[in-house]
Amino acid sequence: MPNPAHTASLAIDPTLFAEAKALKIDLAKAAEEGIAKAVRAVHAAQWQEANEEALASSNRYVETEGTPLARHRLF
Repeated sequence: MPNPAHTASLAIDPTLFAEAKALKIDLAKAAEEGIAKAVRAVHAAQWQEANEEALASSNRYVETEGTPLARHRLF
């Protein structure tokens, strides 16, 4: 059984609200999509920060040693 949705009260710029209403935009769906996008962005930034040293190390290796198995590439 799916979880019921949570309700939230949001303050929205009146001009933006009127335009969205005129365009028949589903505000709940648009808000949920926007929140999901923000959550993904924060998760990506946190992952980037958590893995910053490993990525830098890998990049340093490639800069000094080249890509692993490069000698096997045919192009």
